[in-house]
Amino acid sequence: MGWFKHWFGTRYYALLYGHRDEGDAELWVDAIMSQWSPSSGDRILDLACGRGRHARYFTEQGLKVTGVDISETSISEARVSVPDATFHVHDMREPFAHEDFDLGCCLFTSLGYFETLDDDRAVFRAVFDALRPGGRFVLDFMNSDLVVRDLVAAETLERSGIGFRIDRACEDGILVKRIHVKDGAEVHEFEERVQTLTPLELESMALEAGFLIEDRTNGPVLTPFDPERSDRFVLWMRKPVQ
Repeated sequence: MGWFKHWFGTRYYALLYGHRDEGDAELWVDAIMSQWSPSSGDRILDLACGRGRHARYFTEQGLKVTGVDISETSISEARVSVPDATFHVHDMREPFAHEDFDLGCCLFTSLGYFETLDDDRAVFRAVFDALRPGGRFVLDFMNSDLVVRDLVAAETLERSGIGFRIDRACEDGILVKRIHVKDGAEVHEFEERVQTLTPLELESMALEAGFLIEDRTNGPVLTPFDPERSDRFVLWMRKPVQ
């Protein structure tokens, strides 16, 4: 599932998802600040940080941000757009730090891209090790059952004169999105593949890594998670003090 290495850094990815960037990012940061009330100067690890859209608002709230992402292009752009944060090209399955951070976040369904569940478990372990005792971690994932139930099989749209056709299917527990791009005379093909991880699977991974579960909500609006209605499954966790 190395698709993410080739897709995320492209300008087509930015065009397709750019409309979600600023307003959505600010809502998420406001929700996290409200849920946890961190102190100014607290250190936050932003996993799969992309071009730094959340990092910008975290820094404005007084947090010290370190963002990591596997895309070199995204990290290069993040360093320019958010100069007060620190960014690294890094695979979040690999250990990054030991008890250096007060907070961690993984937003916008940035898990489940890998070949096996062991890869997903490795992410939880890496974050657990990076947090100080008592540190907190929030994971934002799609509500897989709802997404599969309401799946839109095909969609066409245009962004800045570039045409996109998106075909979606669920294949053997993998949500597959095939993205066909028409840019003038050029045609490009991309693919996204995300495991349809369930809330129970995500909670099990968190508990196996050693986290305590504090809350489950729906998206950046902090309402309780409802498996029949919530678009998102957001898991709020804490690393035990001892």
